[in-house]
Amino acid sequence: MNGQQPIRDARTLGVPKMLVLGLQHMFAMFGATILVPILVNSYFHGEGLSVQVTLICAGLGTLFFHVCSKLKVPAFLGSSFAFLGGFATVAELDVGKFAGMSYGEKLPYACGGIVVAGLLYLVLALIIKLVGVKKVMRFLPPVVTGPIIICIGLSLAPSAINNASTNWILAIIAFVTIIIFNLWGKGMFKIIPILMGVVVSYAVALILNAVGMTNPDGSAILNFASVAGAKWVGLPPFQIAKFDITAILVMAPIAIASMMEHIGDMSAISATTGNNFIEDPGLHRTLIGDGIATSLAGLFGGPANTTYGENTGVLELSKVYDPRVIRIAAIYAVVLSFIPKMSEIIGSMPAAIIGGVSFILYGMISAIGVRNIVENKVDFTKSRNLIIAAVILVCGLGFSSGLTFNCGSTSITLTGLAIAAIAGIILNAILPGNDYEFGANPEGDRNRGFAVSTNFEEDKK
Repeated sequence: MNGQQPIRDARTLGVPKMLVLGLQHMFAMFGATILVPILVNSYFHGEGLSVQVTLICAGLGTLFFHVCSKLKVPAFLGSSFAFLGGFATVAELDVGKFAGMSYGEKLPYACGGIVVAGLLYLVLALIIKLVGVKKVMRFLPPVVTGPIIICIGLSLAPSAINNASTNWILAIIAFVTIIIFNLWGKGMFKIIPILMGVVVSYAVALILNAVGMTNPDGSAILNFASVAGAKWVGLPPFQIAKFDITAILVMAPIAIASMMEHIGDMSAISATTGNNFIEDPGLHRTLIGDGIATSLAGLFGGPANTTYGENTGVLELSKVYDPRVIRIAAIYAVVLSFIPKMSEIIGSMPAAIIGGVSFILYGMISAIGVRNIVENKVDFTKSRNLIIAAVILVCGLGFSSGLTFNCGSTSITLTGLAIAAIAGIILNAILPGNDYEFGANPEGDRNRGFAVSTNFEEDKK
C-alpha cells in the first residue's frame, strides 16, 4: 500500500468499486455512530435517542457538510461521544421544571442543548475568520484542554462498570475482541475494532441465549420482542427539540471539546491527503458545516455530529481521497435509517456488551487527554499549570451532581464539566506566567490537531 498512488477521482475505478468503497466508509463509521444512541438509551432507560434518527442525521449531516466545504473535504460526520456526559446529566436532572419528568420528556431538552452547542461552532468560525486561529487558541492551551478531556472520560467510567457488571463474560469478550482487532487486525478489520467487538460479543450472546443461559441476576441475555413487531420499512421517529437554560448550560459547553476534535480531524485529513483544507475551503467553512449539521440533528431529536477519525483511517488505507466516496457512504446511512427492524436488532444489544465497549472507549478518551498534555510538553514544575490542572480535575470529577442555583425564578444547573471548563479558561487567562504560544511547538500543536500548515518539516522551521 505504501507505494500506491493516491486516487483523487474515484470515477476512474468505475461505479461498482465506488459503491464498495462507500460501503467500507459506512462500516468504518457505523459501530461508533450507533453506539452513541445505544449508550444514551441506557442513560434514559429505553427512552433515549433513536438509531434510525441517528443514522439519517449522520448521513444528511455529512452531505450538508460537503456542500458547506465546497465538496472538497473527504470527511464523514458521525455521532459525537463528547456529549455522552451531558446526556447522562440531563437524564438525572430532578430540579426545577425537570422534577417529576419522565426520561423521555427530558430528552428533547438535551437535544435543545445540542442545537445551541452547534451554533457555538458558528461563533468560533466567525472569530477565526476575523482574528485568525492563533489568537483564538491562546485561550485553549494544552494545560486547559488536556485535563478537560481527561474529565470527560473519567466522569463516564462508573456507567461502563455498571453496564459491564450485568454480565462480565460478554463484557470481557467485547473488551478482548476490540484489543485483538486494534492491535493485530489486518486491512479493514484494523479500523473497525469497536464494530468487531460488538459483532463478536453479540454472536456469543446469541449462542448463550440459545442454550438457555441467563445473566447472573436471572434475566434473559437477549429479548427480541420488539424486533418481531418492527416493520422492515418506516420513517425515523423524529422529535422536535425543546429549550431550557439548565439543559443548555449542561450541553453547550461540551462544544469546546467537540470543536477541538473537529479542528484536529481537519488537520489530520489535510496531512493524509496532502491538501491544506485548513486554508481551502477554510477552517471557518468546515466549522460552519459541522456546526449547522449538529444543530439540525439536535433540532429533530438526534445526537451531535462530529468529523470521524475512523474514516480518515480508511482514506489512509485505501489511498482513495475522492469525497464522492464519502457521500456514497452518507447515502447508505440515510437508506439504512428507514429500516426499523435493523434498528430494533441493534437496540436489543445487552448492556454488558455496551459496558465492555465503553470500558475501553471511556478510558481512551481520558488517555487522549493525558497524551495531549505529554506531547505538548506542559511544564508541571510551574505552580500555575499545577493549579489550573488541579482545579479542572477537582471541579470536573468533584461536582458529580453539578451546581444548582437560582437566577430569578429559573433554576440553573452547571455540570461538573462546564464548571471545570469555565474555571480552567478563567484561571489560564488571569494567572501570571502564561508562556504558551500557538505555533511555538509545531509537533505538539499538530498532535492536538492545530497545525499552521500541513507540511510538518515546514512547521519545524
